[in-house]
Amino acid sequence: MSTMNKTTKSMNILVDLKPALDGYAGIPQETRLLFRGLRSIEDYAVEGLIQHGSRKLRPAVHIKSKKLKQAARVNRLSRAVISLYEKPYSSLIDNIRDHIERYFSLSILRLRAIAGLEVQPGVFETDLFDDFIWRTFFNKTLRPIDKGLVTQTRYRILRPSRVALHKVGLAGLKYGNNPSYLKINTTDYNVLLAQTPYPGRVSKGTQLVVRYHDAVPVLMPHTISDKAFHQATHFHALQNNIKQGAWFSCISEATRSDLLKIFPEAEPRTIVIHNMVSDEYFEENSHRNLVNQIIRNRIAGVDEFKTELSGIDFSDSKSAPAFEYLLMVSTLEPRKNHLLLMSAWERLKYTTMPKLKLVIVGSMGWDHQPILNAFKPWAQRGDLFYLNNVPSAELRVLYKHAAATICPSLAEGFDYSGVEAMRSGGIVISSDIPVHREIYGSASEYFDPYSTENAAEIIQNTLSPAGEDIRNRLRLAGKSVSERYTPKHILPKWQSFFSMIRQAQANR
Repeated sequence: MSTMNKTTKSMNILVDLKPALDGYAGIPQETRLLFRGLRSIEDYAVEGLIQHGSRKLRPAVHIKSKKLKQAARVNRLSRAVISLYEKPYSSLIDNIRDHIERYFSLSILRLRAIAGLEVQPGVFETDLFDDFIWRTFFNKTLRPIDKGLVTQTRYRILRPSRVALHKVGLAGLKYGNNPSYLKINTTDYNVLLAQTPYPGRVSKGTQLVVRYHDAVPVLMPHTISDKAFHQATHFHALQNNIKQGAWFSCISEATRSDLLKIFPEAEPRTIVIHNMVSDEYFEENSHRNLVNQIIRNRIAGVDEFKTELSGIDFSDSKSAPAFEYLLMVSTLEPRKNHLLLMSAWERLKYTTMPKLKLVIVGSMGWDHQPILNAFKPWAQRGDLFYLNNVPSAELRVLYKHAAATICPSLAEGFDYSGVEAMRSGGIVISSDIPVHREIYGSASEYFDPYSTENAAEIIQNTLSPAGEDIRNRLRLAGKSVSERYTPKHILPKWQSFFSMIRQAQANR
């Protein structure tokens, strides 16, 4: 089929796409942007690895299969697609096999890991399934113009789920201190690029590269969901990757520093390549009253409360009064520090800025109930607006017209929202943590992430009439700082990195 790679390239790269199934922002967004970026480099043959987080997938076409008739081939690929969502219809023999596999699956995979037997990914040819590839993995971040670029390549399907790979590895802890991870057949590739610590081993001749985002599951395990499992899977997969000679492409120097606090021996195999910002964020001429329409259309349907909208003029008139608001864009979870921002905003509401609104954009993460409880009384009064499923074109408007975008996190690997706000013409006020200092530089004002008083003071000083010079400086600095994270600046760093890997492989 046409999606098979026919030409010789200097690098064959297999990119782990499992995170692209997980949402809009953060690691899923970086996964899509990086895949698109690498696919745009003429000298690379870039393919995607499909794997579900918790579901076992149906087999795709075997790499050496040449005997399947066209109808049988298409049916097999179609059933593989269905298996990402539900169990396909099966014959009696298939049902018996599934039942046996389901009962013994982890034991079988564990034995394969101990014996060193490889798991062979199947081939998924996209000629007839480009809509599935595009809408399942990419359209949450990329533009329609990118569809051909990311779908006109070959994909591979790994049947065991990501959770199963982790459980197979961790099962080794029952019998000793050394987890045994499955070996994945990657002989066709120079590089397997994973977006998180990878619970598997690669074939000889393939370099594992881990895109390392943050060490939060190890250094701040009290802030994550399913704490014991996520801490164990992160730590032991990371430790195994280091033992296998993986390289770590860290998304910030702050992230690299955290990695080396845990495993200092990894230092010779670590580099820093920052995230790329989407080209969907740029400064445009948009009227402030678009904000009103966006809020009305994107209010989150939260069972705990209803937001009062009667205080906003939703008319189409450009003369309708627009309100002043702070904006925060982040998943609702403890380390994002929503409650500190809420407290600082409340202090401003009670004193110098009684009309200031708060707009929160993001999906619900873990331990979100205390955050929603804090939202409730203000949302019911029409002072706080919680939005979700906001497309980038609308988020661009919110960034531009916000009094400021606030990034209050206690810990981050990169923090896209501040860079996106700068690209959109907004100003940024952020918590004073190492990664924000590194990524935002002079384009942000900073506050103590543990001090309500300091956060309120910095926001007040920045937004007051006397803070006009500060705001002008932030906007000007934001243009140059955010430019650093565009593809034209980031992709050459990946090319240099992969060239180094290719040279090392050639010298073996």
